[in-house]
Amino acid sequence: MKYYIAIILLLGSFVHVTAQKFSDNFETKTLRLDYIFTGTSGTQDVALDGMSRLPGWAGRWNNLDSLALKGNGQVIVTDAASGKVIYKDAFSTLFQEWQITEEAQTVKRSFENVFLVPYPKNKVYVEIKLRDRQGNYHSKIKHLVDPQDILIKEKGQSIAHKYTYTHHAITAKLGIIHVAILAEGYTAEEMPLFREHARIATERILAHTPFGKHQDKITFVAVETTSEDTDVSVPRKGIWKSTAFGSHFDTFYSERYLTTTNVKKIHDAIAGIPYSHIIILANTHTYGGGGIFNAYTLTTTGHPEFAPVVVHEFGHSFGGLADEYYYEGDIGEGTYALDVEPWEQNITTLVDFSSKWKALLPAGTPVPTPAGSKNDYPVGVYEGGGYSAEGIYRPAFDCRMRTNTCKDFCPACQKALDNLIKFYTD
Repeated sequence: MKYYIAIILLLGSFVHVTAQKFSDNFETKTLRLDYIFTGTSGTQDVALDGMSRLPGWAGRWNNLDSLALKGNGQVIVTDAASGKVIYKDAFSTLFQEWQITEEAQTVKRSFENVFLVPYPKNKVYVEIKLRDRQGNYHSKIKHLVDPQDILIKEKGQSIAHKYTYTHHAITAKLGIIHVAILAEGYTAEEMPLFREHARIATERILAHTPFGKHQDKITFVAVETTSEDTDVSVPRKGIWKSTAFGSHFDTFYSERYLTTTNVKKIHDAIAGIPYSHIIILANTHTYGGGGIFNAYTLTTTGHPEFAPVVVHEFGHSFGGLADEYYYEGDIGEGTYALDVEPWEQNITTLVDFSSKWKALLPAGTPVPTPAGSKNDYPVGVYEGGGYSAEGIYRPAFDCRMRTNTCKDFCPACQKALDNLIKFYTD
């Protein structure tokens, strides 16, 4: 018995000694990496567009070489001398969404993307991998970064915009999730209105499970990014506005899809302010929004359903949750290959259901679960989701990721969000 105890203690000591500490490889600064993603429906290329050094680090301090979610893409930082992976993160992009559109079959387009990683002490390789429809990840660029490179720009030494906190984390731990809320389509005179909308967005997110129980680990800051014009652009109506980030509806010709491709402008606006996640509030009564995992949430504030929509879109951008709705002619139809398991935690093709919410199913739950049994099985396997009526399944009959009338995230989404928050902060 003593022999086995000694072995256990030795292993525990070994794990403790070899566990990577932030200070082993990184300074308390941020390396901002700007890229251009370009291609067609069948091609993908990534080019480095620039690098910047920001003061402070607002990302995670633990689990540095691990991924909580696989994403549609990954950024991997490797120590050049040892070849050891010292940081990983996952993301999705508007570019990859565009690749399934009709336009992508005949036109080559480019999209900006920005990623933040801890600032390395020594030379590193940074690699960008993108996921294909079969679930495989392919390296698209791998380049050397010398932290002493004189062409790495200094940004964020002075704060460009006034900001106020709408919620302050009270924990003394380093593991805090920093969310920046930006104004889009608000003039300088309308900033009091923006601050009120930022407060509402913060309160509504924290009112949902599991964000509320982790509110001591989350900070929200409202950044007053002013626009020349009120409202945002609506191309189908011939309306083009001059706004802070040039957002517009009709993305990919989908009426209510509100996005911006000016990603560098977003990050320039908050350089020097601690942030790891971004919400952009658009000052318009037109219904719509968009959320891209580890990129941004963009949602409208003048519509009566502003509150549930901002929570839904934050489920995308922060939590990497998939849409659980579907309707005929959806522009996203065909996003997921039905013979491949999606990486998102709240939908499944049943190819690898054990990696999803299978453990949450009560004994005897029919798979798939008939819609008529929704009252008997609050957690089940209901067909329809990910923009497809057939072949993709969701965890509950209704959820915040399906409709605006549902009061909260379903149990499977709650568990996925809870796991992610713990990954970032524990």
